[in-house]
Amino acid sequence: MRGAVLYGSCYGTAQKYAERFARETGLPCLPCEQAGDVRDADTLVYFGGLYAGGVLGLSKTIRSLPNAANMRLLIVTVGLADPQDPVNVQNIRTALKKQLPQEVFARAQIFHLRGGIDYARLSRGHRAMMALLYHHDKRLPPEKQSAESRAIVETYNSKVDFFDAQALDVIRRALETA
Repeated sequence: MRGAVLYGSCYGTAQKYAERFARETGLPCLPCEQAGDVRDADTLVYFGGLYAGGVLGLSKTIRSLPNAANMRLLIVTVGLADPQDPVNVQNIRTALKKQLPQEVFARAQIFHLRGGIDYARLSRGHRAMMALLYHHDKRLPPEKQSAESRAIVETYNSKVDFFDAQALDVIRRALETA
């Protein structure tokens, strides 16, 4: 196997997962902007932060790899909302279908990890977006709140880190089985 780990991370949690995974597997690890350096890989493990429903850098990375349709692709999303919630997972997969060519999506193995947020580190634009979401979501009755909206309300204007190194075990096992 000629594999590589790539990541798209704005605030660091997806990068932290990717680097840990790379250390554990011995695969090279690069930011998604350097995807051209792994053109000869036959296996790609992509860790991407979830921002506004999309996986950071994933579309551009796949477009930059001429053999993406033939690669073994493991996609790992990293977001604030609980990945154990089926509605959240369905929303992420719906967004992924829009980001990826159909043949790539159909062949990809997809995993979801919980990340974190530190409002003190957010850009002005991201802070404003989160404030809008918070004010909208906190007015929803509890029965209408999704796992994602509950996570936004519960963590608003704070720092939380749900990094879980053990969650990488299932991805490592998937990588080892061909």
